[in-house]
Amino acid sequence: MTTQTTASSTAVTPAATPPTGLIGIPAPVGRAVATGGSALAVVSTFLAWTWTSAFPGDLTVYGYPGGLQVLVLVGGALATLFGLASYGVKGLGWLAPAGADAALKYATLGTFVTAWYTVLAISFDLGGLVNLEPGGYLVAAATLLALLGALALPFERPEPDPFDPDDTGWARFTHEAGHRWATLRAAFASGSPRPVRALPSHVEILIIVAILALALVVFTYGIGTGYDELFVGFLITAGFGFSALNRSGLIAHASQITARHQNITVCGAFVAAACFPFTQTDDQYATLGVYILIFATVALGLNIVVGLAGLLDLGYVAFLGVGAYAAALVSGSPSSPFGVHFPFWAAVLVGALASLVFGVLIGAPTLRLRGDYLAIVTLGFGEIFRIAVNNTDGTSGPDITNGSNGIASIPDLKILGFDLGVQHDIAGFTIGRFANYFFLMLLITAVVVLVFRRSGDSRIGRAWVAIREDETAALAMGINGFRVKLIAFAVGATLAGLAGTVQAHVTYTVTPEQYLFAGTTPPNSAFLLAAVVLGGMGTIAGPLIGAALLFLIPNKLQFLGDFQLLAFGLALVLLMRFRPEGLIPNRRRQLEFHEEADAPAVLSKTGA
Repeated sequence: MTTQTTASSTAVTPAATPPTGLIGIPAPVGRAVATGGSALAVVSTFLAWTWTSAFPGDLTVYGYPGGLQVLVLVGGALATLFGLASYGVKGLGWLAPAGADAALKYATLGTFVTAWYTVLAISFDLGGLVNLEPGGYLVAAATLLALLGALALPFERPEPDPFDPDDTGWARFTHEAGHRWATLRAAFASGSPRPVRALPSHVEILIIVAILALALVVFTYGIGTGYDELFVGFLITAGFGFSALNRSGLIAHASQITARHQNITVCGAFVAAACFPFTQTDDQYATLGVYILIFATVALGLNIVVGLAGLLDLGYVAFLGVGAYAAALVSGSPSSPFGVHFPFWAAVLVGALASLVFGVLIGAPTLRLRGDYLAIVTLGFGEIFRIAVNNTDGTSGPDITNGSNGIASIPDLKILGFDLGVQHDIAGFTIGRFANYFFLMLLITAVVVLVFRRSGDSRIGRAWVAIREDETAALAMGINGFRVKLIAFAVGATLAGLAGTVQAHVTYTVTPEQYLFAGTTPPNSAFLLAAVVLGGMGTIAGPLIGAALLFLIPNKLQFLGDFQLLAFGLALVLLMRFRPEGLIPNRRRQLEFHEEADAPAVLSKTGA
């Protein structure tokens, strides 16, 4: 009895302690300092940060932010708005439905990192702090002041008292009520507020349009960064900005609105993506766009195998290669031994069917395996495919794929007389070769998204999820596990082959080195799997966004040379540490990764 009293008294003490920040100043003072420092950071972007235009972006102009100053301006403005919202300024309550303190901390930290990264880059590139103008000193001091103010804000909310299983009656009732309230507060702190009341449909549609327009602007800005320092600053600002918006609850509210209008959101997303080529003046960045779409489409196909069915496939890129080689062999290429030239629709069917056949042939004898054993077999298939096409060169084997030289000089596609290899003028805009293929891949991506949505909501899709969650229980309920997994394997392989038919014509050449398990650049099996896991397994938007990031980041980090993979790996480790469920997770996986934080602590009599 004495033990119980002691445990209860010690449990009450932490809950009675008010939350504090990392530095010993009152939270209201810290909030004011953070807001004021962020406002000063905004003002500093309209001053010159250096005296010479030798630093990229020309930060010598007064009254007109440029280059990295724009990113600091965006971060500082966002932090200022969160600071004002924390004071309850009228009209800003919508900006932080889950509370503004956590969002303010992330926004000020992002602004600080971007500003100090710029100041240090100027000093390093130009040879010392003497090259800074007053604006550079001001932004460094203002962002540091804002960060110190944010550190005064509480980082954790009080936890509920541990639950004593012997408590009954009123004591247990009050504890359970307190735990429900603590869970609700934790949900708000993590950016997952209660369901928001539905707005009029036309208002919600306008909000969706604004979200998609913002996404197009961010993507276009990121892909069009003209120099290395600007892209690194973009990553910092975008990462911390997303975290701040998520902590404020705005991302969760936006997700609820888009979930109520899924069809409009999906159609609007494709319309926004179709606008991307019209934002480019040449094919320089449209090239990246079409490769991102190819990579994203294959990742979405892999998401059926890994995300829905739970089958760990480490050789999935081989199905992309099967489709590409099949289409190349019937494309009319002079390197093809068949000497035939199929129209596009026939080449697409050949590539998709070839991948389907290989998917069934590989899946039929191996899908009775589970877990690591299945992963090893699929990894072996990927290596067997690469070695096989490398050896069918007429010397080590039959003359089919031209060995390591691959199939070259693949002609451009012509669809209904429309040549995708030449420029076309549409409504006053010049659409180049890669823009033409971008629209084609966008159409194929739409087909893959449709297949994913319809199959995921169907009876077979629910069977995939059951197999993924607990195969033994699913088999006990009468699900034919082998047949269900084979269908998932076949559908995923077919979608990869579909994207491979376009890849063959975009790259002009298909070679065995394009289809490795791991490499410095995607697509390869390791990057595809990472795109699915980091983006969010079992969702549509997750693999698409994950693939876009995983393709764009290595492409932009080439200036790091030998340290490229090191920086990329550290970024992945940090992402998996702080958001293990992925960037765009489904609700089930989000609860799986965070259920321990919401579970009540149990006070054991024996352990007290």
